[in-house]
Amino acid sequence: MAQSLLVGTKLKMVFQTGIDDDGKPILRTKTFSNVRKEASADQLFQAANALAVLCNDPLNTLERTDSSEIIA
Repeated sequence: MAQSLLVGTKLKMVFQTGIDDDGKPILRTKTFSNVRKEASADQLFQAANALAVLCNDPLNTLERTDSSEIIA
């Protein structure tokens, strides 16, 4: 039976830097690698909000990306 082994976690913060001519938001991302795999969603949310305070642009979305290795 195959198993999944969590090997890494990334945190992606998406900021809205403005509005284009068509009225759509202009988004910029900042990705942090080597995030602790055992960090909870609440801990990541708190950390992202603390970092967002230091930025000029408002935080639009926050994404967590987990990478897993499949082993037999």
